[in-house]
Amino acid sequence: MAQVLTIKELTDAVGGGITPRMVRHYHQLGLLPQPARSPGNYRLYTDSDVQRLKQIVALKQQGFQLAHILKLLAADPSHDAPETLLSQLQRQYQTVIEQITRLRQTASALEHLLGRDRSCQAAQAEVLAHLKPLEAQTQTHLHCFEELWNQIDAEVHTHPEAFGESLQRLLPDLGDRSEIEVDLIARLVLACGDVSLASFVRLGKGATTAERNCGAIAASREALKAGCLVIADVPMVMTALDQPRLRHLGCKTATLIDDPHITSATDAEQLFWQQTWRERLSSCPNGCIFVVGYAPSVLLALCEAIAQGTIQPALVIGMPIGFSHAPIAKQQLMQSGVPFITIEGSTGGGLLAAIALNSLAESLIAKPDCHCYLTGR
Repeated sequence: MAQVLTIKELTDAVGGGITPRMVRHYHQLGLLPQPARSPGNYRLYTDSDVQRLKQIVALKQQGFQLAHILKLLAADPSHDAPETLLSQLQRQYQTVIEQITRLRQTASALEHLLGRDRSCQAAQAEVLAHLKPLEAQTQTHLHCFEELWNQIDAEVHTHPEAFGESLQRLLPDLGDRSEIEVDLIARLVLACGDVSLASFVRLGKGATTAERNCGAIAASREALKAGCLVIADVPMVMTALDQPRLRHLGCKTATLIDDPHITSATDAEQLFWQQTWRERLSSCPNGCIFVVGYAPSVLLALCEAIAQGTIQPALVIGMPIGFSHAPIAKQQLMQSGVPFITIEGSTGGGLLAAIALNSLAESLIAKPDCHCYLTGR
């Protein structure tokens, strides 16, 4: 006779933070079939329910919403053509993008208000004082609102923008991060103009969050102080690196795919599959720092070389561009066991990857008025 479980035993078997209340909610949504009942009217579950609930948990951890999970689990592979399911998911994806767009517009409006620096606060205070009593039902009142808003906008012509003040109001709570990591995240956010990026920056090395973050920072700083080799995946990433500081630290630089005609991630990806460049990767020395900002296959091959013990870098900054290979490459990097800095998901780029390394280099060397002293002039 098959083993039966109570709802508490079911949640214990699945784990992942699942509670009996969540299970009952999944029954209501149709994600879980209604279970058999005991003579005392208690829910009884089987191993198939455990496996089904584990599927739901795994899909949630991948970022799928419950409505999408229901579609995925309801599909019958023997009757539903893959194209049909893909078209359903594509429609759902477009719906999500529309929701993100609306939220992004709302966030932009809030940033427009909250991101004001100190010099704009006097005009902003006046506008906020008028917001509550302002009635926007008539064209007259709408005109008044526009006039009030323009008072703030006029202030931007009187002073340079104070980026630090804006970020203090807009960034999420980073109290558990080190000063160097906060600076790194702030620079990445400023480079792309997207505050939500802060939630997707990942640093790795260690067991706990604090150990992972500090481990990656500490390992990279030690490697830079030791004058390690810094390897960029393409020339455009190399040109964005802070060469004067790296030279002062004694760090030499090299480009993996050393082709000056690369102008896009597509070019970098295609060129890397020529065997010459793949062979060059395996000959890179241990203890170097990799800065990957374009080709996801470079990061995938690098993770494979790490797993095989062919190479042991001091740090990998993995921020390639792409929607298929790039997220997978970043996941493999986060599981590689080497110190890393990455941006989870498809977001990335050579500028962001270079900024991450430049932030670490700057934490070691203060910037003088110029870099002439580095060249002996």
